[in-house]
Amino acid sequence: MSQLPVIVGFGGISPAGRSSFHHGYRRLILDQLDNHSRSETLVGLATLMQRAHYQDGLYTTLDGQSLDTTSLANLLEKELCNNTLIRRIHPDWFDVNKVMLNKSATLSGTQEEFVFKLRNRHLPTQIPSNWQITPISAIESEVRVSGGTDVIFPDYRESAVQSAGMLPTGFDPGSLYQSRNHPRGLQMSVYAASDALRSVGIDFQTIAAQLSPDQIAVFASNSIGQMDDAGFGGLTKFPALGKRTTSKQMPLGYAQMPADFINAYLLGNVGMTGGALGACATFLYNLKSGVEEIRSGRRKLVMVGGSDAPVTPEIIEGFRAMGALAEDKYLMALDNLTSLAEDDYRRACRPFGNNCGFTMGESSQYLVLMSDDLAVETGAKIFGAVGDVYVHADGHKKSISAPGIGNYFTLGKAASLVKSLLGEESLKQRSFVQAHGTSTPQNRVTESHVINETAKAFGINDWTVSAVKAYVGHSQGCAGGDQIMSSLGVWKYGIIPGLTTTPAIADDVHQSHLHFPLEHLVDSTDRMDSVLINAKGFGGNNASAVILSPQVTESLLRKRYGQATMTQWQSRNEKVAEAAQEYDIEATQGTSRPIYLYDHQVLTGEDLAISETEIGLPGYAHSVSISVENPYDDFND
Repeated sequence: MSQLPVIVGFGGISPAGRSSFHHGYRRLILDQLDNHSRSETLVGLATLMQRAHYQDGLYTTLDGQSLDTTSLANLLEKELCNNTLIRRIHPDWFDVNKVMLNKSATLSGTQEEFVFKLRNRHLPTQIPSNWQITPISAIESEVRVSGGTDVIFPDYRESAVQSAGMLPTGFDPGSLYQSRNHPRGLQMSVYAASDALRSVGIDFQTIAAQLSPDQIAVFASNSIGQMDDAGFGGLTKFPALGKRTTSKQMPLGYAQMPADFINAYLLGNVGMTGGALGACATFLYNLKSGVEEIRSGRRKLVMVGGSDAPVTPEIIEGFRAMGALAEDKYLMALDNLTSLAEDDYRRACRPFGNNCGFTMGESSQYLVLMSDDLAVETGAKIFGAVGDVYVHADGHKKSISAPGIGNYFTLGKAASLVKSLLGEESLKQRSFVQAHGTSTPQNRVTESHVINETAKAFGINDWTVSAVKAYVGHSQGCAGGDQIMSSLGVWKYGIIPGLTTTPAIADDVHQSHLHFPLEHLVDSTDRMDSVLINAKGFGGNNASAVILSPQVTESLLRKRYGQATMTQWQSRNEKVAEAAQEYDIEATQGTSRPIYLYDHQVLTGEDLAISETEIGLPGYAHSVSISVENPYDDFND
């Protein structure tokens, strides 16, 4: 009997804010919320962004005002909204008006003495101590350099791309724990994974005590690696800038490091681990690994996730050079503008509309999955379940970045699973698609064709299609996590986020069997049984996942375990829900801190109790069996 991977917790951080308890999702639909939910979400953002702190039942603002929840929300709403989701790149990330570009210089003079013509009158940034620099003329922008021949002269230019989906301005994950010069992506990962763990409402050690250590697994990574100065970014450019390479830049730059950090500093996991890479499909690749391990019965508890922080001048310039990003000049051309205002930057990403490229984003998202028997036994909250994840490559390609045929197989299989598991009517009437929706002219045509042809093949007339990148941008390998987080909220609030940044669907988009809502689609919370998460990735990395609603998941478990067992689960869940709610309150107030266990119960080989059949670990309730059956016993016949 295959175990169903049940979503019992989720969390993260994105341009929309904290993901747990649907806070990030609620930022997307803020104008649709009731007053209490709206205020709660805004206050959570205010503390997250360090605009206010909680003390003795009130919130104190930066200017010293002490306010209640409603008053704080009303006071800061505009500021909070302006500093979340997609917007003009803030100087906290980098100065879009002054992106450094080193230039060579024009030489003149003798071998011992060179006169360097400088551009923009900037002095050298890398000068040996034995050199002497004498200004000649500030007007002519020249200096005389003696004592050497090699020097770097900085030049600066304005960034051609000035919009991005950035985490809420003022949020600093490294300030919440002993970050020790960790790259930004790993700081985000510590926060996001902690958020997911705490959202479960059951202490991890309590769950782990019921399991063998090798019944736990972690699958997490990113698609590019840590490319800021504390990671691979600094490793590759520091020598040319005359800066010292550190001992952390190389190891912490690896793309599998999000999983490594969770194992080492959050869970103390000695079970299975891994980090799959697949461009935009990376999150779903890791999700596939988790689903297969739980369904097989080998693992009972799995963390799946990822973290990408690509809002750097170098990464943005790389994608711009590919022609993939929405440059300012093209955004102006779309709307016949001579300059861009702040609101224009917010509309940079326009899935399936007349668009000109995607918008870079950053995000870290995590899911906590349990086997269905463990979820029922522990009384865990059921947020949904993962039906399956399908992956296909594109076959032969001319250009590695060109779209191909693999996505037709993945989405077709996902639709087929919904039909076989939940029925034809459920697929046709009660499912929707969370599209990859990058906002490039090529994607709007090719992905709409994939979805439209799939709908046509299964007899679906008006398949609803949403695309969260309209709000948060494209976080590369973590994009699938953003899509899942924005979909889980649909079953709590009954609202599918619309393509609100897209004025109209482009003429070349295939839509004979599709429905692209340009406004939020409001319906009942139990209207949708499933969502199909689609990733149509660079290099031919295609994946589609089926996420089942909590109502459908509970119905399936009731068939498997019976009403009496599910009633017991419901009773146990009451205590779990209370504990989870306590964390949500703490996180909203800004008083909680991420889990980070540095130098905690570190074990060596001498600490282990090793026998022929098992290995015992101090601090772990159960031993790990090393007794392995021969999987090739037919060779012995």
